[in-house]
Amino acid sequence: MTWAPDGGPRPLARTAGPGTDDEPEPDAWPGAVEDFGGGREIAGLPTLDFLRLIGGGPRGLLESQAEDRLARYGENVLPAQRSVSWPRRFLRSVRDPFTAVLFCLALVSAAVTAWTTACVIMALVVVSCVLRSSGEYRADRSAAALRDLVAATATVRRRADAGSPPVAREIPVDQLVPGDVVLLGPGDLIPADLRLLRATGLTVHQAALTGESAPVAKYPVDTPALLGAAADRGAADRDAWPHLCLQGSSVASGSGTAVVVATGERTRFATGLRGPSPRRRASAFDRSVHGISWSLIRFMLLTPPLVFLADAGLRGRGVETLPFAVAVAVGLTPEMLPVVVTTTLARGASLLARTSEVIVKRLPALHDLGAMDVLCTDKTGTLTQDRPVVACHVDAGGRDDPDVLHWAAVNSLWTLQLAELPMPDALDEALLEAVEQRGDGLLDHYAVAALPFDPVRRLATAVLRTPGGPGLHTLVVKGSVEAVLARCVKRRADGRDGELDDAARDELLSASTELAEQGLRVLAVAVAERPAKPGSSPYAESDEYGLTLLGMVGLRDAAADTAAAAVTALTRRSVTVKVLTGDHPGTAARACRDIGLDPGEVVTGDTVDTLDDDELAELAATTTVFARCTPAHKARVVRALRAGGHVTGFLGDGVNDLPALDACDVGICPRDATAVAREAADVVLASKDLTAIDHAVVAGRRSSANIATYLRIALSSNLGNVIAMLTAALLLPYLPMLPVQVLVQNLCFDAAQLAFAYDRPAAADLARPAVLRPRAILRFVTGFGLINALADIATFGVLALSVRGFATGDGQAAFQSGWFTENLLTQALVMVLLRTGRGVAEGRAPGPIRLTTSALAVIGILLPLTPLAPALGFTTLPLFYYALLAAVLMSYGTALVMAKTRYDAGPAGRQGLAGSKP
Repeated sequence: MTWAPDGGPRPLARTAGPGTDDEPEPDAWPGAVEDFGGGREIAGLPTLDFLRLIGGGPRGLLESQAEDRLARYGENVLPAQRSVSWPRRFLRSVRDPFTAVLFCLALVSAAVTAWTTACVIMALVVVSCVLRSSGEYRADRSAAALRDLVAATATVRRRADAGSPPVAREIPVDQLVPGDVVLLGPGDLIPADLRLLRATGLTVHQAALTGESAPVAKYPVDTPALLGAAADRGAADRDAWPHLCLQGSSVASGSGTAVVVATGERTRFATGLRGPSPRRRASAFDRSVHGISWSLIRFMLLTPPLVFLADAGLRGRGVETLPFAVAVAVGLTPEMLPVVVTTTLARGASLLARTSEVIVKRLPALHDLGAMDVLCTDKTGTLTQDRPVVACHVDAGGRDDPDVLHWAAVNSLWTLQLAELPMPDALDEALLEAVEQRGDGLLDHYAVAALPFDPVRRLATAVLRTPGGPGLHTLVVKGSVEAVLARCVKRRADGRDGELDDAARDELLSASTELAEQGLRVLAVAVAERPAKPGSSPYAESDEYGLTLLGMVGLRDAAADTAAAAVTALTRRSVTVKVLTGDHPGTAARACRDIGLDPGEVVTGDTVDTLDDDELAELAATTTVFARCTPAHKARVVRALRAGGHVTGFLGDGVNDLPALDACDVGICPRDATAVAREAADVVLASKDLTAIDHAVVAGRRSSANIATYLRIALSSNLGNVIAMLTAALLLPYLPMLPVQVLVQNLCFDAAQLAFAYDRPAAADLARPAVLRPRAILRFVTGFGLINALADIATFGVLALSVRGFATGDGQAAFQSGWFTENLLTQALVMVLLRTGRGVAEGRAPGPIRLTTSALAVIGILLPLTPLAPALGFTTLPLFYYALLAAVLMSYGTALVMAKTRYDAGPAGRQGLAGSKP
């Protein structure tokens, strides 16, 4: 068959070409085109012209030709996905803004000869980089174990020399070359871009490329340019031509013979990997980190000059105050922040990998999962199993009739058996499975012949011996509604046959259209009785006439086993699920309803094209399903959602999902996704359980809450200390704390705060998307930092009462010892009272917090009493000081609890400790 300009089929006269006596020998042709990157363009040529140009034929290439082409065009492999080495990951970790801030501080400390400070800070930088690079390296190794998409071998037809017959044999896929003849069967992966020469009932799964869930019929076309103004159509339409089978798809049913058009990086599948990698988008974590980092940098740049000018201008101290000024800047900066952040994220990622089989390839993606409030997902292969199931079976009157299903399954069974098909296609499997569950006896019938499905005539026919009718055969015909109705003259409703006039025909077509709009794939079933033919006269297509329509069978995509539970869990977590698919609107809406997701009004890609960015952002916020989407449409919808202030994730598994995976905040893919999708994703689900996404979201929110807790406590405490330190520097004739004392205090406090990586946030912090919002954190830090500063200044009064020579140099050691003790005790108090998790009223904290705060308090009290005290500039304090300090601490604790209670009751507190969205 070929195709007329109007798209209708017409007979094709037999001409010189493949499989005829006039077939040119491949070795007589001048050779293939120079660049097979234009393979999809030359695939639009007539068959004979195409074969002449590519230098191949149905008999296969000579081995010598194949060797020459392999040397010329290279192996049939995808562009290399180079794994980033561990040392390179380590160096890239230094670019993290928090780590870069500390690195600069270390350089400044070294410049002013504060070598101890510089060494300690550099040690923290190294620890943070090691933790991050090691975690991401392990995640990449785990993800690499899932790369199993590309077939290992392909069946090709080649000849040893010009006089030898063609021989079919298995060769490694990477040895395929343009012009090779490939034999296809059910279950085969398409190893390169192919053009069909012959096909028998061939259907192909190409959801990974186009998003279409149903297998697509493929058949040879002699003149592809007649398929409909191809020059004016998009490349996506050309890729969907019925005579092309593209790498990344797979054979669902039937068999075929095809010639290789393009290999390796020239295939359509490889286009997602061509050219330079796009610059990675800034995720929610990146935006939060940069906001907080720049706020810290501004404070750090401002603080040392203020300290230096205050000491030099008011107290006459000179260059010796530089180390102290740097120490103050260090005191303001949460030195352990990179370590705490990396440890928190790495621990969460490790737990996910062990307990939920979720691989987090990029550690900050765990925060983005917790911040996600919209999850966009492809339908085919994610929400659905890419496997049809029977949804309904109705007679010609629209009433439920199990006989319709029975005869459809009989057709599937005997077509499979007698046509010698290796395996049924997905629709036949669904019919047979449905009848098996009913316990129907299919083997009660005996078939004598079968005409397999032909994608051109769109029918399959089984010929049975008629029970109780000697000399009669029953034809059972199954196929598309239009094709079956065109061959019917009667219809059966309520067990009675009636004439099929034009009005009834239109009514049945309308009914099938209505079922299709509900997302069902519809098959019509018809029967007819014929006088038995002798064995010398086989049945043919001309016998498929004068049929009686029994009814129609509707099939839908089977939902993924855990899709409904996953959607319910995400909704409970305040994550909105949106479906972006290339499938039919009705099919997409049906799939959503099957998993408990209200599709609402479905928007198609054509509508998206008519909207500007602002209009699309407004529409995307209220739309649940986008259907008939191209890859560009998916990416644009994702970008519109992000522009509207949403932290957006995308769950996809195919090449057509790559643009959206690149555009979102966090990309997710299932384990059986295409290799390029797994490379592009930030998170890989190693199991088929979609509820693992909920586990990942919870882990992300837990990590974000703990990071926010650390930031708020560390920064508020540090800010209070810096304010108090500046105040003391103006009031006292000596430094309020030696640089080494500042460093020891910071080390003790920071080491204790590592316990936040193991904290348990409150349930309320896991119920909403959690984002690290710089402004919200800075407001918290400012308010509670001032309370901390007041406690420090109150301690100055306590020291003035209990220490002799407070205002002169004689009381320097006692003042510094007393303030050191008070600082560590107030910091321990802050850690307990301001942490997330269980309420203060419960009076208990998790084990790690309890242990570290106890250790912090013990160090603060006992260190000035140990033999190390003289080396650090400490001295013993009078008991009276400790009594007064206890009163200050009680007042400070009461103020903290009251402020925290008021904060939690206000708008900021209701947003959650991590700055979560209400």
